[in-house]
Amino acid sequence: MKFKLKIVLFIAFAFLCNLGISQSETTVKIALLKYKGGGDWYSNPTSLPNLIEFANANLGSNINPVPATVEVGSFDLFNYPLIHMTGHGNVVFSDNEVEMLQTYLMSGGFLHIDDNYGMDQYIRRELKKVFPGQELVEIPFNNPIYHQKYDFEKGLPKIHEHDGKAPQGYGLFYDERLVVFYTYECDLGDGWESYAVHKDPEQIRQKALQMGANIISFVFNREQKEEI
Repeated sequence: MKFKLKIVLFIAFAFLCNLGISQSETTVKIALLKYKGGGDWYSNPTSLPNLIEFANANLGSNINPVPATVEVGSFDLFNYPLIHMTGHGNVVFSDNEVEMLQTYLMSGGFLHIDDNYGMDQYIRRELKKVFPGQELVEIPFNNPIYHQKYDFEKGLPKIHEHDGKAPQGYGLFYDERLVVFYTYECDLGDGWESYAVHKDPEQIRQKALQMGANIISFVFNREQKEEI
């Protein structure tokens, strides 16, 4: 990708990410990531609309209520300060998609990945293509992403049980900035879904939505100091 294009993309993101959730007159969109490999990128269809509704009601944000869908290799990535990714299975990024996603993240973008159970081995492999030489690191409980409007002193809430493991939040950093947040053994997106889908208790759904709102707040208020 040409240097001039990278500069243009960086300037665009600097504008988007400094909007701040308090500027209610500005509407931004967030997007769901469509990827190849056979994994069900489209799972949890009510998750993002419900999360956006919750954030707009409780954070004073003005996010477009209809999330977009964007492909990994598309220039449209750069229209969205926050992209959500989920699924149960395989993920494969082509060389072009790796370059596009890397440039998006290095230019100010943010990717939240939620393992819907069964994605872990595949997404770890593909992220090594995006940031060679980096390993996902566990995000400590004192990181600001857990302490926005809602405090999560013990990190991620546990929404669904699978293997009896504690939920863990992992991250990748670029220039000391958290650019990928990976929620594992948590099923955060399931907790965002409408009650009729999983029939989770309301207190569990609220915890999931609050943590999701923290992610949105964290991304839209980048001036807060990140800690690793």
